[in-house]
Amino acid sequence: MNFDKPVTRRESIKKLVKLWGGLSLAGAFTASVTAPVRAQTASADKKFLIEGIGQTDGYSVTELTRKVFERAGGVGRFISKGDVVVIKPNLSWARRPEMAATTNPEVLKAVVELCQEAGAKKVRIADNTINDARRCFALSGAGAIARSTGADLIHPRSSLMKNMNLKGRSLDTWPVFVPLVEADAVINLPVAKHHSLSSLTVGMKNWIGGVGGSRWSLHQDIHQSIVDLATFFQPTVTLIDAIRIMTRNGPSGGSTSYVTAKNTLILSNDPVAGDAQAALLFGRSPEKLGFIRLARDQGLGTSDFQTLAQQRVVL
Repeated sequence: MNFDKPVTRRESIKKLVKLWGGLSLAGAFTASVTAPVRAQTASADKKFLIEGIGQTDGYSVTELTRKVFERAGGVGRFISKGDVVVIKPNLSWARRPEMAATTNPEVLKAVVELCQEAGAKKVRIADNTINDARRCFALSGAGAIARSTGADLIHPRSSLMKNMNLKGRSLDTWPVFVPLVEADAVINLPVAKHHSLSSLTVGMKNWIGGVGGSRWSLHQDIHQSIVDLATFFQPTVTLIDAIRIMTRNGPSGGSTSYVTAKNTLILSNDPVAGDAQAALLFGRSPEKLGFIRLARDQGLGTSDFQTLAQQRVVL
């Protein structure tokens, strides 16, 4: 696929179908899947929340990642053989993994391998970093993962940014990182951490790494900006990395003293529910977080866990 070409009509239609389907469908998740089903279909869009917890000393992060997806019916529930899959981690900062400023590399590698095993034609890793991309990719471990798995690590550059109308309440036309909208399936893979302005950065805020332009201005109305971006991008599924969480001095951190081990993964096809569950790991009430309230009120998802099919995986 040539990322320098404009988004085609076919791709635009596919994105709109995915967007409106995700907003209108709800229901209970059924674990007994007999055949792979794409996430934008009715059965795969039923709302679920799966929490994976590593409780055993020396548990495998890779195995926990695999078990969480297995409980959802397998990665094949969300992608089809021959798909181009883009994984959107948070790689924004030139920090080593132990700082919890970027997505855990063990989780990222496991998701890449799961997609490849499910028959993805191509797996791409894409994030528009804040610090220099090469340093971010090197220190976060993403570069080594791309080399060992054969995944494409997309370097953000101006030729991959295309102006698109986000049709948000706060945001209109913005440069969008094209790989994220030309993919057949997108897996949002954020790390859970403190943020000095929005209180937390989890799944929905991870889409700030999906656009270019003057991103500092997004912080002027940050909660609505987060919701506008989340409404536009609408991932196939979100896996929140809370193996290690940054509890203060976020989002960049800089010291392991800011980091707490939670040994947790949260998988959901409801972006509001996923972020709300992650907020509890910080001792925060979801209802007190502006972007969660706004997203819920605008119909992007729910923070009422009782309406979801909830499951837990423990290793």
